[in-house]
Amino acid sequence: MIKVIGVRFRKAGKIYFFDPMNFAIKAGNHVIVETARGIEYGSVVLEPREIEEEQVIQPLKPVIRLATSEDDRTEVKNKEKEKEAFQICLDKIKKHNLEMKLIDVEYTFDNNKVLFYFTADGRIDFRELVKDLAAVFKTRIELRQIGVRDETKILGGIGICGRPLCCNSYLSEFVPVSIKMAKEQNLSLNPTKISGVCGRLMCCLKNEEETYEQLNRRLPFIGDSVTTDDGLRGEVSGVSVLRQLVKVIVTINDEKEIREYKVEQLRFKPRHKKEKINIADEELKKLEILEMKEGKSKLDDN
Repeated sequence: MIKVIGVRFRKAGKIYFFDPMNFAIKAGNHVIVETARGIEYGSVVLEPREIEEEQVIQPLKPVIRLATSEDDRTEVKNKEKEKEAFQICLDKIKKHNLEMKLIDVEYTFDNNKVLFYFTADGRIDFRELVKDLAAVFKTRIELRQIGVRDETKILGGIGICGRPLCCNSYLSEFVPVSIKMAKEQNLSLNPTKISGVCGRLMCCLKNEEETYEQLNRRLPFIGDSVTTDDGLRGEVSGVSVLRQLVKVIVTINDEKEIREYKVEQLRFKPRHKKEKINIADEELKKLEILEMKEGKSKLDDN
């Protein structure tokens, strides 16, 4: 076991582990730590605790110090400088006529590096831009191209649910999302209905995936033959996943009738764990391919 604290460097960002040393650290404190990018100012989100060594990427770097009032003022100044740097970079992009969209600017705490996050449709030759920026800021410059999901995470917004976006408010890392999750939850397979602000499948599809998988496993497929507890045989015409009800077309006195049964009242062949879901809509397939291409978020790499 090894003692660690969890630190974030941006809102809803990835949590990184550090050695708390002998400091009395509590959640909400600010600390100064050394990262791959240099000296950084972070917020403690996990108080000191012991975890398995396998969960930690070695070497575990120590906390340099608890942030002082002077450190707090430096961080505020850096935020102000980031706003100025953003406008300067916009002007330089326009000057070089580059087809790129500037998203955010970030100073390391020690001002050793300035990072510019941008999106673009393809590869951008920004060598001349970097030279111009380095001449202005007199420090190391890094331009980092990010995807649309990272862009949305930084900028934030309101989802179709009327709440702040999950990725911008609490979701530390993006989770894999697939069309199968929407199918399991009986959602509309219209891409505009299941896509988020970023244009990718909504992250919240993952939230209830396990519950729906468990509930669906108890239900028959539409079109399956079932036997009811009153001795009738019929074909499933519809299911209510949350209520665990099944609509069955049965034949009584040569007339077809739709009756609703609780799943406990039916006998049928149970679902296999691995089931095939046929998606005919080409647009849905394109969405899934885009999700695969998007891959793992590149935003956090302290």
